[in-house]
Amino acid sequence: MTNPAHPGRMLFVNIPVADIERSKAFFAKLGFSYNPMFTDETAACMLVGEHAFVMLLGREKFAEFAKLPIADPTTHTLALYCFSVSSRDEVDTVSAAALAAGGTEADDAEDHGFMYSRSFFDLDGHGWQVMWMDPAAAEQGPEAFEASTQDADAPA
Repeated sequence: MTNPAHPGRMLFVNIPVADIERSKAFFAKLGFSYNPMFTDETAACMLVGEHAFVMLLGREKFAEFAKLPIADPTTHTLALYCFSVSSRDEVDTVSAAALAAGGTEADDAEDHGFMYSRSFFDLDGHGWQVMWMDPAAAEQGPEAFEASTQDADAPA
């Protein structure tokens, strides 16, 4: 690739689910919506960002694309899926919605000051993390951000 971050690049992450409608309802309760042009009884195109999508594929549909056996996400980690939200409070709100919709908590909240996250397992056992990062830390990088906040806290 000559320009790996070219404008307009889209990301599609495909994950197998046992029941499309059940998974759509779960993620809708977290605030996600779907592109109806790419959603049917075998797949749902979940909008995650301007150019980022999660394709919830029925296990049979997923098997059409996969060249290897489908692992059981309740016993094997296939990947960890992370998405950002706009505030620390929204991390807690989305995480609570996931648990109320039938998800299970993966572990305790992680608070690194510049970044805050919570993790949960969806209805199929896939691991998800919802996170917030201070915009300055995202722009500067965590080490530079930490150094700048320490400089600001230092006595003059």
